[in-house]
Amino acid sequence: MGKHYPKEVKLEAIRMYYEEGMTQRAITEALGIHDQYRVKKWIKAYRREGLAAFDKMKNRVSMGRPPKKGNTQTYIARLEMENALLKKYHTELRKQVLAKRNIGSSTITDKNTK
Repeated sequence: MGKHYPKEVKLEAIRMYYEEGMTQRAITEALGIHDQYRVKKWIKAYRREGLAAFDKMKNRVSMGRPPKKGNTQTYIARLEMENALLKKYHTELRKQVLAKRNIGSSTITDKNTK
């Protein structure tokens, strides 16, 4: 049987993955998690059920349909987190687009400006 990790550790792993863009391996090392696939399981559970996955996760593997929205507060918290991540992602994409536009900028000098 695997080691049980507190809900806080699971949430920190999720935050590190989505907000900091850390790899699953880096998160595993940073949090001292022994099972190299544990973070992957947590991310999968979060995608499937949101924060509610960590309220009831007790050494089980769930296959099949995800549960309904359930707790409204949990659902809202998940949507707010996703919204913040999408805004951050959009900002990064926008910076990349603007940077690419400047790559081919004109190199006109003061030679012909008399």
